[in-house]
Amino acid sequence: MTFILGLTGSIGMGKSTTANLFANEGCDIWDADAAVHRLYSKNGLAVAKIEKIFPYAIENDAVSRDKLKQIISSHPGALKQVEDIIHPLVRADRAGFVQNSNRDIIVLDIPLLFETKSQGEMDAVVCVTAAASVQKQRVLARPGMTEAHFQIILSKQMPDAEKRERADYIVETTTLDHAKQQVHMIVSEIRETLGNA
Repeated sequence: MTFILGLTGSIGMGKSTTANLFANEGCDIWDADAAVHRLYSKNGLAVAKIEKIFPYAIENDAVSRDKLKQIISSHPGALKQVEDIIHPLVRADRAGFVQNSNRDIIVLDIPLLFETKSQGEMDAVVCVTAAASVQKQRVLARPGMTEAHFQIILSKQMPDAEKRERADYIVETTTLDHAKQQVHMIVSEIRETLGNA
């Protein structure tokens, strides 16, 4: 039996680091952002579909994320059109990954898990969290990130408190050691459940 664990958390909460901790525990990791990169890259399944509606978003036979961002910010309704193309392709990529995995626990790293109402497809959900001050410090340390852009991203994400409330497990990422302990406990608990199934 395979256990499907959703991993989510707002920007700057330490989700990538936490995904690596789950990988270190022997879990298989699928990353939604990496899937989108594959779909947008040369020969990616999204390229021809995006080119049909936004030909100027294509550069060197791939989708230019920068050009796509410009289109989305200047055309109302463009985001919806892009999501209508991308979401089904991402779901198919995820389904293929799950089908081909042979691990007991598969972690699906989905930043907008609750926002896209995908929690029903998971056996449980982990929310990664940190204090708002830590989150802001981490995000603003990223190259090219501004306070204004950070606020725009936050406005599109469900508040951290609400995500924590909806999640089955919470991983607090203030220190790596603490995060590691929590991940180990979650994996042990799930494996114990699978052993008793």
